[in-house]
Amino acid sequence: MQFGVFSVSDITRDPVSGETPSEAQRIDAIVQIARKTEEVGLDVFAIGEHHNPPFFSSSPTTLLSHIAALTERLIVTTATTLITTNDPVRIAEEYAMLQHLSKGRMDLMLGRGNTAPVYPWFGQDIRQGLPLALENYNLLHRLWREDVVDWEGKFRTPLQGFTSVPRPLDDVPPFVWHGSIRTPEIAEQAAFYGNGYFANNIFWPKEHYIRLIEFYRQRYAHYGHGTAKQAIVGLGGHVYLARNSQDAKKEFRPYFNAAPVYGNGPSMEDFMEMTPLSVGSPQEVIDKTLTFREYFGDYQRQLFLLDHAGLPLKTVLNQLDLLGEEVVPVLRKELAAKRDPEVADAPTHASLVKAKYGDKAPRQPRPNANRGDNVTGASPYQDSAPELEASYPAL
Repeated sequence: MQFGVFSVSDITRDPVSGETPSEAQRIDAIVQIARKTEEVGLDVFAIGEHHNPPFFSSSPTTLLSHIAALTERLIVTTATTLITTNDPVRIAEEYAMLQHLSKGRMDLMLGRGNTAPVYPWFGQDIRQGLPLALENYNLLHRLWREDVVDWEGKFRTPLQGFTSVPRPLDDVPPFVWHGSIRTPEIAEQAAFYGNGYFANNIFWPKEHYIRLIEFYRQRYAHYGHGTAKQAIVGLGGHVYLARNSQDAKKEFRPYFNAAPVYGNGPSMEDFMEMTPLSVGSPQEVIDKTLTFREYFGDYQRQLFLLDHAGLPLKTVLNQLDLLGEEVVPVLRKELAAKRDPEVADAPTHASLVKAKYGDKAPRQPRPNANRGDNVTGASPYQDSAPELEASYPAL
């Protein structure tokens, strides 16, 4: 079981102090939060992708490569990478580069996002959001698994004899989670490819996600990737911790009331009842989180949101201390004791290499620099299997 934190990268006014951090302060704070995540014994740090204020994380691969360089074992990932408005060729290139720089300590979550204006900013039509997500991932999947790709679709120019570089580290593509909060088609897509399904259930009632996750598990088994219990599931959640429940609620209430995603809606207590939001003592957060398994079954990754709504950096770091020292160790022990032995572990780069190559050394692709035509992009080998095989010998 992997535990970690995620951030949506909002730059929000602190309703208590009245201060709003600058972009520079917030970016520096995120790096400190990520390093603290490793320091307290958690496994994963995730950052969202946004291209509009009040967010800053427009270039997650740049940020995550920096964090990977400052840490030793932390898995860096996204929450989410926009599969609809990013060119899948660029996703293939940028995340393969991050995979190399992090020595495999990465994966990514793909999603459509929740900001409508981003579509026209990148030349796309929001009404085509779902077809874009399906077609773009189909291409990304191939770009990471085929050394030379010929492809034609609806939403981008065709590719002829194209090689995405760098090739994936150790000839194994990064593991992909498909993030969704509403759409069965995305759960179906995750199941079809045998990828992970991340239900960021932070704002929705459990009944909605029980249906989506169960559907994903059934379809995962249908496509022959394993049993329904072996499907790869991740969950989100928002926590605020204090030594006792009264202090936690008192401290977090002004932030909850002013938060763009919470304010002017149900009360904090109602929201805690309806969603995974946990505001309380370490034991209360433990108890609430353990109910996730009761609702959704065994799962592989739990991410917590800690830094939303203008919380000052010092408070977030204190939250991480409590999470790492008093909450996650108990959750690891309790969930491991209850875990069905049939359930798969969370995929890592090492486990994926082992699954593909066993005890053999993985293939190390060496694309031929003179393989293609630098003017047209056409490959001289596209109709010549023997030459292609010579350029990319299998080990």
